[in-house]
Amino acid sequence: MIRKLMSSVREYKLPSFLAPTFVVGEVIIEVIVPILMANLIDYGITKTNLPYIYKTGVLIVILCLVSLSLGALAGKYAAKAAAGFAKNLRKDMFYSVQKFSFSNIDKFSTSSLVTRLTTDVTNVQNAYMMLVRTAFRSPAMIIFSMTMAFRINPKIASVFLGMIPILAAGFLFIFSKAHPTFQKVFKTYDHLNNIVGENLHGIRVVKSFVREEYEDEKFKDVSKKMYDLFMKAEKLVIINLPLMQAVIYASMLLMSWISATFIVASGNNPANGMTTGQFTSMFTYLMQMMMNLMMLSMIFMMLVISRSSIERICELLDEVPDLANKDDPIMTVPDGSIKFADVSFSYNGSDKYCLSDVDIEIKSGETVGVIGGTGSSKSTIVQLIPRLYDATKGTVYVGGHDVRDYDIESLRNEVAMVLQKNVLFSGTIKENLRWGNKDATDEEIVRVCKLAQADSFIEKFPDKYNTYIEQGGTNVSGGQKQRLCIARALLKKPKILILDDSTSAVDTKTDALIRKSFAAEIPNTTKIIIAQRISSVQDADKIIILDGGKINAVGTHDELLKHNKIYKEVYTSQMKGGQEDE
Repeated sequence: MIRKLMSSVREYKLPSFLAPTFVVGEVIIEVIVPILMANLIDYGITKTNLPYIYKTGVLIVILCLVSLSLGALAGKYAAKAAAGFAKNLRKDMFYSVQKFSFSNIDKFSTSSLVTRLTTDVTNVQNAYMMLVRTAFRSPAMIIFSMTMAFRINPKIASVFLGMIPILAAGFLFIFSKAHPTFQKVFKTYDHLNNIVGENLHGIRVVKSFVREEYEDEKFKDVSKKMYDLFMKAEKLVIINLPLMQAVIYASMLLMSWISATFIVASGNNPANGMTTGQFTSMFTYLMQMMMNLMMLSMIFMMLVISRSSIERICELLDEVPDLANKDDPIMTVPDGSIKFADVSFSYNGSDKYCLSDVDIEIKSGETVGVIGGTGSSKSTIVQLIPRLYDATKGTVYVGGHDVRDYDIESLRNEVAMVLQKNVLFSGTIKENLRWGNKDATDEEIVRVCKLAQADSFIEKFPDKYNTYIEQGGTNVSGGQKQRLCIARALLKKPKILILDDSTSAVDTKTDALIRKSFAAEIPNTTKIIIAQRISSVQDADKIIILDGGKINAVGTHDELLKHNKIYKEVYTSQMKGGQEDE
């Protein structure tokens, strides 16, 4: 896991190296200062040697200033390294998600992806900043201080060594108990984000059904659960502080008692035992060791928290896209012909097939209608054409070649889809339409909007094609959104155009005008129209009826009306409903 994360450091390797380098320099100076202070007391103050006091005092001030400068530089480069690492990590995670196929995306909820890209990365960023600075400073300070303490008096220095097993046992206990709880915390974060996202996305539904109180209660429940989990984890983590304080105070008392015995016994003579200056430096080294051990314990706690985040981030980075190009893929799609050869499909490797034994052949330029009841896999079948999913069994051909032989990007550039859930992004109408072709001219944009019957309502906006679309297209109607999405798809100039129930929000007259313009303007484009209304597909070259994931019948409107029971029932019910409306 660590190796995978470290690959995101990249151009921030130098700051990551400079930060601990300056830290080590800072530590060396801080270890030297207590020795100088001891000499100042023993050889300057005790002997009233003013020249020595002045010289040593100036040297201590200079070293302190240098130490301060090195510390500031270490902090600067540690912050730069951590922020850059987090930036690259978010970029790598986002790029990884962009490469996912639909089946990969199905494994992660939207809220989970958001939490991983925000909260989890922030936790790892904080841990990394502590690692490149404090994780170098604390061990270096402990080692150097311990070395100097043993040089002064090994017996007193060994007091600290006796405390290490106690601290190690306490840390291991906290780690083993806190880590599982923090794993639950981040899963609850996902749930919380999911509730917030759903509420904001469906705020109009919430208000129209007067369900604010229900949503408040739902949010309160998950917030309370998060509170309880954090409290449980923090009760364990908080043990760290009193444990450290107990060890520090015990060490101070033991060291003071033993040192006082040595000073009294030696008569403040270094040759016989210990001086007051040595005691002062020894006390300083002990405090340095203890304080940096406390810092290490904080890093330890940060790693306990961030470990769960690291695992979640690596889970995302380790996810391998299910769909990939072959070694030598076909880069050009010859035409819009489509063939399904004994195709079956199931989601996520399930034994239950959504599509079974599908055999269809569609010629390039044909208009094909697809109808069927809810859950008959109408959307699923068309998603196999641009290889959003791969068939579980059988083969899908486009332009005479297996879709798996194509370069994925080349294939999808020739297949334009207008899905059931139409999505517009925040930006102007032009910016949204240019998703179909980023280099499209204004004239081309107007032309496709006329084909999609969108030009008439766009021209009524004050800013026309520069009208700003709010996030999710909330400032346009459902029918307007559908027509804009159709225009965006047409701008790709695809060989295959798939309309997945994408005219359901427009009136029958506009629907007819759209189909008429398709027949006149893009006759060579294969058009697949999934619809609930018979009127949307009755002029198609052939109509496919799906029932329970299988092809029930294929034929023209007249043929199916004569010989197919399902089609006849749908047609009769819709015509009867239309007459009653009239």
